Amino acid sequence: MSATGKTEDFSNILQLWSFSRKLSRPPSRRSRPCSCLPQALRHLVYGGGTVGLMGELARTLVSLSGPSSVHGIIPSPLIALEKGGNSQISEALYGRTTIVDSMHTRKQLMAKQVLEGGEGSGFVALSGGYGTIEELFEVITWNQLGIHKKGVVVFNVDGYYDGLLQWIRNAVSAGFITPDNSGIVVEATEAEDVVKELSNYRVAEGRFSLDWAQN
Repeated sequence: MSATGKTEDFSNILQLWSFSRKLSRPPSRRSRPCSCLPQALRHLVYGGGTVGLMGELARTLVSLSGPSSVHGIIPSPLIALEKGGNSQISEALYGRTTIVDSMHTRKQLMAKQVLEGGEGSGFVALSGGYGTIEELFEVITWNQLGIHKKGVVVFNVDGYYDGLLQWIRNAVSAGFITPDNSGIVVEATEAEDVVKELSNYRVAEGRFSLDWAQN
């Protein structure tokens, strides 16, 4: 199944972030991606956790599409944060897991898979904290610098990212972000719109035309 829900020759690979060890309580719409997004995805690469929104999303996609649909990449020190500190994360439940030595290696491998993905591949931020924002802005910056041209989406549930989107508008008004680059990151407010936004993503006209081929 492609990003449009139809059988195609390409695969959409999504890198998702949500650095939270617990789901919202009481339950809110922020947990909706766990039930809605997997129905539109074909492949998911994520930070390899078994708890929080991302753990639930990984389990759901594996149950629908099998272990090959999910690849978690996690640094060995973060294994201690997983349930019981067990380094043997079940492939039957969470898909394939690669354990690496550092956060830099994790981010490099995750991004590499997305950049090598087919049409509709891209980066998606769910509700999260510091780690989510750090990785989100890194891929936004890479897009601006011309390192990649994949879509970047914030899944704005219950207005969670309203402040961030307003900050972008303020930065444009203040002259720190050009109007042409304000569209590097796009908003989706419903789970079914996330993949749609990636499939319809248009590269911002203000990106730098830099040659990164030799780096």
